[in-house]
Amino acid sequence: MTTPFPFTAVVGQDDLRLALLLNAVSPSVGGVLVRGEKGTAKSTAVRALTSLLPKVAVVPGCRFSCDPASPDPGCPDGPHEGGGGGTSRPARMVELPVGASEDRLVGALDIERALAEGVKAFEPGLLAAAHRGILYVDEVNLLHDHLVDLLLDAAAMGASYVEREGVSVRHAARFLLVGTMNPEEGELRPQLLDRFGLTVEVAASREPDQRVEVVRRRLAYDDDPAGFAARWADEEAAVRQRIVAARELLPSVRLGDAALRQIAATCAAFEVDGMRADIVMARTATALAAWAGRTDVLAEDVRQAALLALPHRRRRNPFDAPGLDEDKLDQTLEEFGGDDDPDPDGDGGGPGGGGGQPGPDEGPAGDGAGAAPPEAGEGEPAPGGAGEQSPVRAAEPFRTRVLSVPGIGEGAAGRRSRARTEHGRTTGARRPEGALTKLHLAATVRAAAPHQRARGRSGRGLVVRRDDLRQATREGREGNLVLFVVDASGSMAARQRMSAVKGAVLSLLLDAYQRRDKVGLVTFRGSAAEVALPPTSSVDAAAARLESLPTGGRTPLAAGLLKAHDVLRVERLRDPARRALVVVVTDGRATGGPEPVALAARAARLFAAEGIASVVVDCESGPVRLGLAGQLAGELGGTAVTLDELRADSIAGLVKDVQRRAA
Repeated sequence: MTTPFPFTAVVGQDDLRLALLLNAVSPSVGGVLVRGEKGTAKSTAVRALTSLLPKVAVVPGCRFSCDPASPDPGCPDGPHEGGGGGTSRPARMVELPVGASEDRLVGALDIERALAEGVKAFEPGLLAAAHRGILYVDEVNLLHDHLVDLLLDAAAMGASYVEREGVSVRHAARFLLVGTMNPEEGELRPQLLDRFGLTVEVAASREPDQRVEVVRRRLAYDDDPAGFAARWADEEAAVRQRIVAARELLPSVRLGDAALRQIAATCAAFEVDGMRADIVMARTATALAAWAGRTDVLAEDVRQAALLALPHRRRRNPFDAPGLDEDKLDQTLEEFGGDDDPDPDGDGGGPGGGGGQPGPDEGPAGDGAGAAPPEAGEGEPAPGGAGEQSPVRAAEPFRTRVLSVPGIGEGAAGRRSRARTEHGRTTGARRPEGALTKLHLAATVRAAAPHQRARGRSGRGLVVRRDDLRQATREGREGNLVLFVVDASGSMAARQRMSAVKGAVLSLLLDAYQRRDKVGLVTFRGSAAEVALPPTSSVDAAAARLESLPTGGRTPLAAGLLKAHDVLRVERLRDPARRALVVVVTDGRATGGPEPVALAARAARLFAAEGIASVVVDCESGPVRLGLAGQLAGELGGTAVTLDELRADSIAGLVKDVQRRAA
């Protein structure tokens, strides 16, 4: 496994090399997700795999790469005769750009032939080109949701279905899905994350000698690319032959009962959801044995398969990076190791992982509130000289109601508020302003049809002029800037209350991550407010700042609102199309500065005057409630919601309230 072919010039990537080679041996493993910081040659390593893959036999002239030995009976270019002669071509790696259109991915009606010849013809997309090859997505975590949905469908069914613009086509789409991503730019949707068979983490080496070797090889390649490739040609050929030999050996590899018990016990011990992890581990362990030239799966194969297949599937706390406790893994494998013969009298029926099942390996779940001392009172404002209290842990997050910005925006694609987007459901047609990007075929035909006789139409084709073209208008969802303004004053300092508040904000952060929002965090306490986190796409950074948030002092509510207003003003200059949603987390008290209540009211009216959407999360508790948070929401022109009403399963109709106010 240390054979030096070109992408070994990138040091510290043994797991990446192995994961890619295992998929080359057994494509059913399900692809690779490569996570790592920028500049670690993730893309270089993936592209280097293509030259190592054996050639693919295809039916001549088939745009869908049908196998001549067993062609797809439903191929749009078929029917093909089975067992016929074929041609060989190199394996293909198709790159899916993050900004690709839906038409480019799945294919669409050939508009040129439809208008000029009057025929209905299908133009294949990238999924067709990637069939029996590699589909590579760089920065896969930034891929738009509508493309993710299409990828999920194709990966699940092994086929692409196109039903649009009068076209009904189905074609095979079985491909090796490889994605690269930088976790600093946001995480991946859980549904797509689970579709990657294996995941690896890469990082740049800190060893000077290794870094020197990387630079030396890179400079050698830049000076003489052909000579550099020739130097490694023999090594590449050897690896290619080893892949072919492993593929031939793969059907003979035996996965015994002992290995299967270890796989099942490991997946149970790490509490992975569903059965896909067990299947992927089994296929990976089998491929590892074939790659090593063996016909039996050993415990070491199961261990390596777990390290590659489970980190992104195990249950973990929100915003934790994928990882695996290797001590727990070794303990599980040892406990469930043994001979291949089943032992019905053994302890195989017990849960894996050993011990007294204390829970996930991350440690106690800890809801924060349960472990905290009892509340010392209703949280009256602390005196100005009161010292700050140490941070408390957040309570368990929960699924929140959908908070959205009223109206229709035109911001970046996301999953929160309604917006006019390039993708989504078609809602109408209009004349194009500038270049035509999304043709509304039916509207274009209707505009051109009354003029055909006057234009002298004589053939099947339609005579279309520029004035006839119609642009499709589509409605989807956009991502917003969710700016949290959190009261960290003494009135919030009661430990149980602050734990619940942090849990609520953490829940909203999770929701923002899932909806592809930018987030920011402003806190106020004592005599001033500060920007704890400038607006960013890294939601886990906001969670980290929230966890370490101290409390204490007076409540400068006006300072917090004014600081948030300044943040929004700067962000509007940077990204005018992204609309903001301000979430103020407070009990509504204002005790900092001269005339604190009046000053806070004037600051709140700035948001209302500019039409900035806002929600006040009312943190007031106890039998006596002053209703100050509701008054603040009225000044902001927004909606007030209690912590209980924030939950998705609560009775309060928060979404209806927001829509009613917008109307």
